[in-house]
Amino acid sequence: MITRADVDDAARRTAGLTRLTPVLQADPGTFPGDVWFKCEFMQHTGTFKARGALNRILASKERGELEPGVGVVVASGGNAGLANAYAAAQLRVPATVFVPAAAPPVKVAKLEAIGAKVVQGGAEYAEAYQAAVAHARETGAVYCHAYDQPEIAAGAGTVGTELLEQLAGVDTVLVAVGGGGLMAGIAAAVEGRARVVGVEPENAPTLHAALAAGEPVDVAVSGVAADSLGARRIGDIGFSVAVRTGVLSALVSDDDIVAARSLLWRDYRMVVEHGAAAAYAALTSGAYVPAPDETVAVVLCGANTDPAAF
Repeated sequence: MITRADVDDAARRTAGLTRLTPVLQADPGTFPGDVWFKCEFMQHTGTFKARGALNRILASKERGELEPGVGVVVASGGNAGLANAYAAAQLRVPATVFVPAAAPPVKVAKLEAIGAKVVQGGAEYAEAYQAAVAHARETGAVYCHAYDQPEIAAGAGTVGTELLEQLAGVDTVLVAVGGGGLMAGIAAAVEGRARVVGVEPENAPTLHAALAAGEPVDVAVSGVAADSLGARRIGDIGFSVAVRTGVLSALVSDDDIVAARSLLWRDYRMVVEHGAAAAYAALTSGAYVPAPDETVAVVLCGANTDPAAF
């Protein structure tokens, strides 16, 4: 569980280390209400995850848990791996990243270019995760989860505190949901001031399934956004904050996501990954229809994609 106080602590802790990402108004008349984009895809390493990584490592340092010669460990060949490797490099501590044996060479090369030690092994992410946890236990490295740690989620929530400062009177925030760290952080940050709608692919409905079941449950994962919204269940933090704050779930199809991504490029020249486009797809597909007097912010959370795919 995290609260606004945790997000405020994260904002203080990471001040000056993250980018204040801009907001851009959508063309008036495109949708009912007033729609804005929070351009978090412009954050360090191309996603919001640098915020949580920095907060996690700095908080561990404050508590005396961070061994400068050992550093941090994470299991992820994707956005979380890049973010934690970046954060570790900025704070001048080592980062070890465990990835499956089949991790794309381009991702491994990115991690190594940032300065991380990459360890490949196992056929699936679950094996990389187990190896990373064992490494943390054996070496004393600080383990950084991709989404389900309080400091990771609270750091991500600084997107929400920035948004409240940039967009006075925002009523609703649309944000993509995978494991739920970003959703939880934003929901905690704007609690009592704006509603949050978690937008999920139909092929990976972690929040939707958990709300229906009354607890986090495993879901089958597939589809175009699985590289970034590929968690098999919502995290405990994400679920608890969603229930406490009344987060709503909206589902979008793969076709909706692809179309929204194309529209962001066509209309605004924004290049985002499919997971980020999911939030916009809630509007373009009609899964979420704003009221005429509603101010809506769409969090575009990542841009780690191949521009040649457009």
